[in-house]
Parts: sequence; structure tokens; C-alpha cells
Amino acid sequence: MSGSNSKILVVKGVFWSGIQLVVNQSFSFIIKLVLAKLLFPEDFGLIGMAVVFTGFVQVLNDLGIASALVQKKEEDLKDSHFHTAFWTGLAWGGMLYLLMCLLVAPLASSFYQEPLLQDLIPVLSLGILSSPINLVHKAQLTKAMNFKKIAVVENISSFVSGVIAITLAFMGAGVWSLAFNAVASIVVAMPLYFNATKWTPKLMWEQAAFKDVFGFGLYTTGTSIVNYLIGNFDYLMIGKLLDSQLLGVYTFAFVLTDTFRSKLMSVINKVMYPVYGKMQSSEKSLKKYYLTTVNYNSIIIFPIMLFMIVLGEQFILDIFGEKWEESVAPLSILAFAVMIHMMVNSNTSLIRGMGKPRLELTLQIIKSLIFIPTLFFGIHFYGILGAAWAVVVNKIIAVIIAQYTFNKLLMIKISTGEFWNVVKSPWIASVITYSIMVYLNRYDINLIISTLILFVIYYVVIWLLMGKEIKQQVSNVMSESERRSNQKV
Repeated sequence: MSGSNSKILVVKGVFWSGIQLVVNQSFSFIIKLVLAKLLFPEDFGLIGMAVVFTGFVQVLNDLGIASALVQKKEEDLKDSHFHTAFWTGLAWGGMLYLLMCLLVAPLASSFYQEPLLQDLIPVLSLGILSSPINLVHKAQLTKAMNFKKIAVVENISSFVSGVIAITLAFMGAGVWSLAFNAVASIVVAMPLYFNATKWTPKLMWEQAAFKDVFGFGLYTTGTSIVNYLIGNFDYLMIGKLLDSQLLGVYTFAFVLTDTFRSKLMSVINKVMYPVYGKMQSSEKSLKKYYLTTVNYNSIIIFPIMLFMIVLGEQFILDIFGEKWEESVAPLSILAFAVMIHMMVNSNTSLIRGMGKPRLELTLQIIKSLIFIPTLFFGIHFYGILGAAWAVVVNKIIAVIIAQYTFNKLLMIKISTGEFWNVVKSPWIASVITYSIMVYLNRYDINLIISTLILFVIYYVVIWLLMGKEIKQQVSNVMSESERRSNQKV
């Protein structure tokens, strides 16, 4: 893949994935707002308890299929890889669903002393049956960098699932409206993905293809398991040591902060992962694209987190009501944690794209050995605030480990000075914006006006710091696009 082609594909990928992000997140935000108005923290807490178990099995369900198919070079990829991956994933998913119904649901119900979980978990686990069907289709579209079709499928399925959730909530379904919202999008996406790829599975299964795909997938699945334990240990312990109401409050704060971060990361990483795979032998290109990704991810996500830190209390009380007041403090702490996380937001995707899943797994295990004890200590002594601060500590450690990895373990050498030069602009803009907004908060300003002021200040500072660079990059991409258009003519 040439540098010019890469630029066009990345821009198109980011554009269509960005459309998907905006539509999905805007609609998802409306759904969360309506459900938070209609439901209570206890309902979100119950879903949080159930998802700790269903989400873990969902990670096992993936088996690294999508990552393996996308990372594999075109010349080494055969039809048998796709068909073998499809049927293996489907059979594995069926066995896991039976495990969820017969073993995990009773275990979770007993662990939390919540009888409703025994009925709730089998419903939430329906996604385990359907998601393997979507994985191969999604991998094919990602491999081809056809993010436009992925955006269309995901947006339609998100809209349909949201409508179902709101309808059920208005009908008084309570926690079940949240459950069906989590499952419906995966089910609705199935026929849409079949139509998007025009690919149909054949009765084909090859042992060689299985070893080829799942040898790589073994490490990525291991990494996903460790990531899941790191990301959900707080839910597990809060639900066990505290109660469903506090878990609901913490979950809500996490959704409003980390969900934005994870969705943005999924968009950028989805685009960059196949690019990293195609450029895995070019140190200069990998370094350039990685640093650019970190920079622009931070520029986009920082003002959203600043909003949560500075205006979070007003936002929660005005929009969601006093029943969510306890989420204000953890909201601001978790928003700060997200800002730190953005400094390493694409490094695991880069490591995997370079074909080093074993290194990725090793690094995640090291982080988990630090994070899990810290999180347990925080929750045990300081409740949900302790959990939130433990997340901050984990993010700081992740940044340190990432810098060590780049300087010692990879062919890409990124010094601390180079890294700071990339992230300094969004951090400087954030500090200036925060200081001004804290001063303005002394006055009784409308939430909408305050929000507009925050974003204007932030992006004015960004433009003053990076205006020339942004204009140059936009000019380069437009010039390259025009050149390609002229060549076609």
C-alpha cells in the first residue's frame, strides 16, 4: 500500500466511521437519556451485574476471528479461512450459550443474591449466538476498508434496537428494556451484513485454515480476556461488596465517560488496524500514523471530558434528575482518567497490527497484576470513588508501560520528548479552558451557553497552537484526492 493510497483510505475510513460514531452516539445518548429518565440506578446496576458475566463469555466467543482475518496478508488468505472461521465460531457460540443458560446464570444469581439474574442472563446472552455470524462479514469489510457499509449496517441496527428499548421502557418493562437494547442491535445486523458482503458460507472446514487463523487468535483472545478482567473487575467488586444501586450509579458515570472514549477508539482503531497490518515493515510510516492518531483522538475527546469535569454536576441534575446525583463525583474522576487514556489509545492496535499479539498479551497481564489489587483496595476502603481513582492510577501506569514498550521492545522508537510534542497541544488547551470555565462557573450561566463557551475556547486555543499544521494536512489530503480523481479521468 503506497503512502498516498493509505492517506485516502484512512481519510475515507475515518469519515465513514466518524459518521457511524456521530449517528450511533447521538442516538445512543438519546436512548440513555430517555431510559435514565424512566428507569432507576438499580435497573442499571442489575444490567451491570449481568454484563460482568455475559461480557466475559462474549470475549471468549470472539476467539480472535476478526483480528486474525484482518491482520493476515492478502496473498496468504484463502476462502477456506473465512468458511472455517464462520463454522467454528458458530459452533463455539452455541456451546457457550448453553453454558450461560445452564451454569453461568445460576452462578451469577447466587454470587450477587439476585434471583432476577437467572432469567436476565439468558436473554442478554442471545448476542453470543448471533455475533459469530457477523464477525466474518465485518472482518471482510474491514479488510477491504469499506467502512461505509459497516457504518450503514451499524447505524440501522442501532436505531432499531433503540426504538425497541424505548418502547419497552414506556410499556413498563423496566430492566428488560435495557436487556433487549443490548441484544437487538446484534440480531438486526445479521441480515444487513449478509446483504452488505454478498458472502454466504459454504460447508467447508479445513484443519490447516483453523490452525492458521486461531493460532493468531489465541493470543488476541487471551489479550481480550485480560482486558475484560481489567475493565470489569470494578463492576464485579462494586456489585458484590456494595449494592446494585451504587453499581448503577458507577455504571452510569462510566457510560458517560468511557463509552465516548471506547467508541472513538473503536472508530479510529478499526480504520488504523488494517493500515498497521499493511505497513508492518515500515517503521517510519507506522510511527507517523500512530502519533497522528494519538494527537487527533485527544483533540476530539478532551473537550467532551472537560465538559464532564466542569459542567458534569449541572448536566446530571438538570437532565437526569437528583436520583443520579451520586454519579457526579465519580463522573469527573473517570473523565480525567479518559483524558490520560487517550495518550495510549491506539498502542495495542498498533502492536497487534504489527503481528505481535504475544507481546500485547504479556503487557496486558502485567497491567492487570497492578490494577486488580489497586481496584480491590480502592473499592473496599473508599467505595465507588476509590474505584474511580484506581482507574486513574491504572491509566497512568498504562502510559508508562507504553513508553517503555516503544523505547525498548519495538522497532518503533518514540522518545518521551517526541510523544509530549504530539500531546501537548490538547493538554495546554484543556488547562486553559478548565481555568476559564472554573472562573465562569461562579456565575449562573445556562448549561447550553456554558457548553458552547467551553467548546469555543478549547478549539480556538487548538487553532492558535495547531492551525498551520491542520491546514497543511487538510491541503495535502485534498491535493492527493484531486490528483487521484484526475488520474481516473
